[in-house]
Amino acid sequence: MTTQSPRTAASLRREHLHKYVAWITDACRNPGTRSALRAGLRRDLDHVRPMHRIVAPWLPRHRPVPETEERAFYLIASMIADRPRHTFTAEDEPAEEAVPTPPAADGPGSAPAGEDEDTWSERWGRSLGHCLAQAVVEGPGREREMRISNAEARLHLLTRQSAAGLHRHLPATVRHLRQTGIDVDWVRLMEDLIAWPAFSGRISRRWLQDYYRKTNEDQRDKSDQEDENALLNNAP
Repeated sequence: MTTQSPRTAASLRREHLHKYVAWITDACRNPGTRSALRAGLRRDLDHVRPMHRIVAPWLPRHRPVPETEERAFYLIASMIADRPRHTFTAEDEPAEEAVPTPPAADGPGSAPAGEDEDTWSERWGRSLGHCLAQAVVEGPGREREMRISNAEARLHLLTRQSAAGLHRHLPATVRHLRQTGIDVDWVRLMEDLIAWPAFSGRISRRWLQDYYRKTNEDQRDKSDQEDENALLNNAP
């Protein structure tokens, strides 16, 4: 029997998360499903009974699942649902009531739980820090924008949180990002939530680095453009 390498296991896990996010997004076309999921915001797992029939079939199987990993599945579903109906579909008719199709028994849900730090260090997509920077960079001139002081305050607050604190504070930040027109990378965020108990320091560092890299790049671009304009204006 061939044992999957950590990289293969991580890739399978990510494929599973992509399918989960896509399925939840489509299921939210149904008002009842959307309401059941949205009601789980900021609630612990013992007080989200309507969510279990929707989320539970997607939880990893054939291995113990830490509660923090379960909470990531539930929180992401709740935050996806925390949007107006028209943002899920342009069709007039809602989708049928959600009936989850569990992943295959030998699929990503059965990936081994014991992964080393190198596995978690390999990331894809836009981190929360990048998304906050994007809101700052692309916000000016829009009806709603995120000020740099607000973005930094939110980011530093989140990076100081325990897993429980992160689950309490994230919905407000994600909602504000949505109001500024910035989409969250749900799969990347979900990976970070799952890894948070073991690697919160490393993930926090990456969020901060991604934020300051992007905002600094924008400042450099603006400065270069101003210099170029000045040269053009002073040209004989």
